Amino acid sequence: MVMRELPPLREMIAEYGLRADKSFGQHFLLDLNLTAKIASLCGTVTDAVLIEVGPGPGGLTRPLLALSPKRMVALEMDARFIPALEATGDAFDVPFSVIQGDALKADEAGIAAGEPCVIASNLPYNVGTALLIKWLKADPLFWRRMVLMFQKEVAERVVAPTGSKAYGRLAILTAAVASARIALKAPARAFTPPPKVDSAVVVFEPLADDKRFRDLAALEVVTESAFGQRRKTLRKSLGVAAGKAGTSAEALLTAAGIDPGARAETISPEGFFKLAEAWRAART
Repeated sequence: MVMRELPPLREMIAEYGLRADKSFGQHFLLDLNLTAKIASLCGTVTDAVLIEVGPGPGGLTRPLLALSPKRMVALEMDARFIPALEATGDAFDVPFSVIQGDALKADEAGIAAGEPCVIASNLPYNVGTALLIKWLKADPLFWRRMVLMFQKEVAERVVAPTGSKAYGRLAILTAAVASARIALKAPARAFTPPPKVDSAVVVFEPLADDKRFRDLAALEVVTESAFGQRRKTLRKSLGVAAGKAGTSAEALLTAAGIDPGARAETISPEGFFKLAEAWRAART
């Protein structure tokens, strides 16, 4: 519920003397129709802790607060934005707090404190992939949905099917934990200043416990090695991972039931899960 009317976002940005900092990968999202659509992808959050990462001046914060979450927390590294965000939170009848700090070091599970949690973010371009991997690797998985905006190219890599040009370790790591879909696209002109590329919003929902592949550490090792030399066969590209396990690539692939002459982009996520299991077994 809105308690008082806020000034237009552009006026608030001017009032607080805010501008995007390229060193933080900042691009302000000021298109109200677009931010409303992104917020709606969070679903019902009246029973949930809503965490927004990198809210900047609060373009997405407003429609997220309008969803009336049980509680909302904004994680913002740039101290310049804190006063504007606090003023935005004061306009809504929602428990709202701002934590200043690096989201890569934040304890989102601790913030959620065991309550249902939804993460929403127009992710800073320079840390978007690292943050996604951090949240995918969370154990136990504390979020029930994530609504994240990436550069379009990164979003396409997240949802890429086996055999496609964009298919790689990011799609496989995601498939181990969640279902993911591109829900909407955002042209560069929707941002201030406009980036050089378009963006896209990806919605993530966790797989059931018994459907997840949990050894993401092993999965990272084998996918990094396999896709580090995409044009080579797995027999050759898996050498680094095999060396870490004290075995040969041929032995790993045979144990996983994978053709050593195949290339990484032809192997399904399930094939890589078996390869990760073989790698882990070889290390023990």
